[in-house]
Amino acid sequence: MRTYMFQVPPRIIFGNGVVAQAGREAARFGRRALVVTGKNSSARTGSLDAVCASLQEADVAPIVFAQVESDPSVQTVQAGAELARKEQCDVIVGLGGGSPLDAAKGISLLLTHPGQLADYTTKPAENQGMPIISIPTTAGTASEITRFTVITDTERQIKMSLQGPALIPSVALLDPQLTLTMPGHVTAATGMDALTHAVEAYISKLATPMSDLHALEAIRLIGANLIKAVDSPDNLEARGAMLLGQMHAGIAFSNSSVALVHAMSRPMGALFGIPHGHANAMLLPLVMDFNRSAVPERYRDIAQALGEKVQDLSLRDAAKTTVLSIEELFEETGLEQHLSAFGVQDKDIERMARDAVETAVSAFNPRKPDLESVSAMYRALL
Repeated sequence: MRTYMFQVPPRIIFGNGVVAQAGREAARFGRRALVVTGKNSSARTGSLDAVCASLQEADVAPIVFAQVESDPSVQTVQAGAELARKEQCDVIVGLGGGSPLDAAKGISLLLTHPGQLADYTTKPAENQGMPIISIPTTAGTASEITRFTVITDTERQIKMSLQGPALIPSVALLDPQLTLTMPGHVTAATGMDALTHAVEAYISKLATPMSDLHALEAIRLIGANLIKAVDSPDNLEARGAMLLGQMHAGIAFSNSSVALVHAMSRPMGALFGIPHGHANAMLLPLVMDFNRSAVPERYRDIAQALGEKVQDLSLRDAAKTTVLSIEELFEETGLEQHLSAFGVQDKDIERMARDAVETAVSAFNPRKPDLESVSAMYRALL
């Protein structure tokens, strides 16, 4: 029997209005909180005001760092850490989509670990991090419960994936009401991102029985509710299901791994600024077709979680149905399907393919990729 480990945050609190508990949770760790968020959206939607009010009510001083860009850079994380030191913060509150939550993790790492961020691309961050309370306002990355963070090195034009138990937040507050303001294209991209997490965790070579449970539940919830959330943004039930679904997907891949889709999406973001969720959405149907022959039994399970009737089909036909179901779901989101729309040209394919094949997570893909096959998939998206 194979040995494996399973890690999740000590506290996960889900429900409408739980953002009001931010102050009470922060007060368990200290009296000065660095609130890490994006430059505009949380202030515009009122979520930043809600968090700061909750902190103040609990006698916790909020020090707002609203400087996080999409795909946070090393420089931004360093600036946040400098502010936290200057203000003598003892707890971090991450508020927003994946970028602010990732930045909060990076700041925590710099405050509690020696060296530079790049040092932790090859070794896990093991020391105790500064306590993090993560509050997502999107339903996709699940950064609020994972042991990973992605920080962009703008000088080298690469996205660095850092990992370790120190990056698991102390508390995750999942409030579906905070996701109601997501625009349709963001709902679609983040939802497809979460679906990718779940699918890749389930077919990964590192999948475990416990990660499988969460992956399949994520696929079930996301498959049934993604288009509802895109088409009816005020549907709180669908929003709640998506938030739960992406959480289950995050638990799954944090305890298993991602695979080739993520390896291929990395250069798309680093070189062309394609949002991570959108990149994953474009790639998922193609990569699923590439992997189809390697794990047909698992594809049948995925199809059933998506609500497809495949019980009487052969494994081969069931796997084909799985790919078709994902393709149709992606098309229904209305997201852009072509790399050329983002400035990608044929001359860029070789560099992207080499980066993808050399990325560590490609080794966990159920079928071994090579430069030719990866290049062909990129070209199919041009």
